[in-house]
Amino acid sequence: MLHEMPRRHRRVRWVAIQTAIVTAGVFIYFQIRGLTSSDPVAAHAHAWDVVGLERWLGVDVEATAQGPLLVRPWLATAANWIYIWGHWPVIIATMVWLAWRHRREFLRLRDAMLVSGAVGLVVFVTFPVAPPRLVHSGLVDTITLQSRSYRVLQPPNFTNQYAALPSLHAGWDLLVGIAIATATSWTALRLLAGLLPVLMAYAVVATANHYVLDVVAGMLLALAGYAIALWRERRIDRAGSSP
Repeated sequence: MLHEMPRRHRRVRWVAIQTAIVTAGVFIYFQIRGLTSSDPVAAHAHAWDVVGLERWLGVDVEATAQGPLLVRPWLATAANWIYIWGHWPVIIATMVWLAWRHRREFLRLRDAMLVSGAVGLVVFVTFPVAPPRLVHSGLVDTITLQSRSYRVLQPPNFTNQYAALPSLHAGWDLLVGIAIATATSWTALRLLAGLLPVLMAYAVVATANHYVLDVVAGMLLALAGYAIALWRERRIDRAGSSP
């Protein structure tokens, strides 16, 4: 018992330090994102550029994805809940679990999110994009219409409504899914980890908050961040094994 206490204290201290780092990163991310004064004219113009590219690629399915939500309230509620509760609450719970039980996977997720978040902020500032709900008259913001939970979890002064590209809702849920699948051997949990980014990708498009290409960009950016996190991890491993 006497030998166990210092070890437990070290773990608590490490988790506390990591919590402070992640909290600071999230706060800076939302402050910069929320205080960025995007040009609405440019944001709408960029949105139509995205629409034009989607039409050329044949993936402009936002209206088709939202259609069932407008006639089936239960489906709209499900999509809203995935968008609201499947993002920050899941990210926080996963990071707490990983920090306490799976340090290596936690550091990998932390670094991937910090890298992709930093690059995402640059894109938000230099290439603002209005979401489908602000561009297409036939699409509605089902989340704002049916729920106030999102505004509690993410206050309006922390948000930038012209930061649709890339979709870090989809990208970071992909990172969380990878982290969970890597850390656990439970089949059910791995299945849930695989479904998480798929469900979020559907939800962000169906609720008219992101274009399909926003989702693709967010996931590619997240994977790039993950690759950098792996590279850093391997460098540390090599440095630690050097004589």
